[in-house]
Amino acid sequence: MPFNSVKEEIEHLLKEGLAPSHLEVLDESWKHAGHREAGDATESHFKVIISSDKIKELSLLQQHRKINHLLQSLLREKIHALQIEII
Repeated sequence: MPFNSVKEEIEHLLKEGLAPSHLEVLDESWKHAGHREAGDATESHFKVIISSDKIKELSLLQQHRKINHLLQSLLREKIHALQIEII
């Protein structure tokens, strides 16, 4: 499935994997423009705010690991930084 943005791809993967009751994906790349580590990427720094019954019983560490696992291909190639907030 082709995506128009990394943000859309993140949303798709998390909706498919966690069926969240609440999901916000914020592209915060603009805050890091000009940082050497960001390189030329225009979509590289994201914040995910999520609530899902599929992870609510897990520890915070396990929740983050589950989300990172779902996004592992993006984390390897497209995402430089990911902030996760569980609500």
